[in-house]
Amino acid sequence: MLCTMRRTQLYLDEILWDRLRTEARARHTTVSDLVRKALREKYVSSFERRRKAMEAVVGIWKDRTDLPDTDEYIRSMRRNTRAERLR
Repeated sequence: MLCTMRRTQLYLDEILWDRLRTEARARHTTVSDLVRKALREKYVSSFERRRKAMEAVVGIWKDRTDLPDTDEYIRSMRRNTRAERLR
């Protein structure tokens, strides 16, 4: 997947900057690369994990026979009971 890179600016305190710079040197990479990887891990991969988890549960109850008819249940939930509640 080809992505367009966008430039941004971050203000980092001295302690964080020194830690990132030390880590970047140890890994033979750049501070920018470390930041991108950390952001992907925090925001992109967690989204992918949630999506996969949701897909895993789709249809999990499809073969259950102990549940009432879905259409009937939904209709009963949607019945207008306002008049009864106002009495």
